[in-house]
Amino acid sequence: MAIQNQYQKIIPFIIFVLALLLLFKILQPVITVILSSILLTYISFPVYRRIRKKIPYKSVSIILSLLIVVIIILLPFSFLAVGIGQQGYYFYNSLSNTVAKGALLGFACNSEESKVCLLLNQAEKFSIEQLSKLGIDQQLQIYLSILEKKIKNLILSIPFIIAQIFLILVITFFILKDYNNILKKISDILPIRSKTKKRLIKEFGDIAHTVIYAQLFVALVQGVVGALGFYIFGVPFPILLGVLIAFFALIPFIGTAFIWVPASLYLILSGYFSQDYLVLSKGIGLFLYGIFIIVTIDNILLAKIVTAKANVNPIIVIIGVIGGASMFGIIGIFIGPILLPLLITYFETFKDRFI
Repeated sequence: MAIQNQYQKIIPFIIFVLALLLLFKILQPVITVILSSILLTYISFPVYRRIRKKIPYKSVSIILSLLIVVIIILLPFSFLAVGIGQQGYYFYNSLSNTVAKGALLGFACNSEESKVCLLLNQAEKFSIEQLSKLGIDQQLQIYLSILEKKIKNLILSIPFIIAQIFLILVITFFILKDYNNILKKISDILPIRSKTKKRLIKEFGDIAHTVIYAQLFVALVQGVVGALGFYIFGVPFPILLGVLIAFFALIPFIGTAFIWVPASLYLILSGYFSQDYLVLSKGIGLFLYGIFIIVTIDNILLAKIVTAKANVNPIIVIIGVIGGASMFGIIGIFIGPILLPLLITYFETFKDRFI
């Protein structure tokens, strides 16, 4: 009798685990779309709520709110993705030509009397044979082939990305239309205590607000401002460098200076050794732009505008960005930093209950 009771407890648990695995397999191809739709619903909901107060028709309010979000967020993000692809391709060609010529620094030093100039020119004439001895050219060729493959895959996946965006908008529409019933059904299905559910829902709102607005939004603004500065002062590949600024904006203590300081020094040294004072002045201008514009955005302006509702460690955000991007693609940049701290919160509730 005791053995029969054990089977009655174990078998339903095994069936539940198998059903969970089957559900995951079914949802796996569209899990990125579903998570993106949930994220877009969260972003669109404040806009929808305001429009709904003025327009009584729910469907019309949802369409208008999604249209506003698409214009404000998705369209610029699409142009950014295209720009990254183009400049990535140009960067690949430039780097490939540089490796083929054996050039490393790109400084054109004309002063024959300067010893520093002589050293720079010798480094610039570093031959392919010398690179081969160190094995640097082979490693660069490997990285270049990987970069070329990534760029081609990005270009070929554009129709698929457009289809994904359309599906995300459709799912978001239906979530906004019936979000109360959807939340209730999900809450009823989940085998979690009510206290844990309430905590996870609250943590999701706080974490999403902190990550999206107080961290990622600030980083994206700094990236856009940085890319604009690079473009104005004539730094090559401004969009790619702007993306790097947005990423390094998430890193404490290092920050955006890790990108714009070397870029400004590159212009200053290039202008000085080539005796091109216009380039030299651009380098000084970029340095001042970084101090008074890029840094100010983070330290003064956006720090006052945006308040964090949850204490999310920047390291968690960085790991979430990298892991999310590798797992879910471009949209994972936003999904990962929200999902990771939420999972950590769930593990904490699990620990409080069972340990």
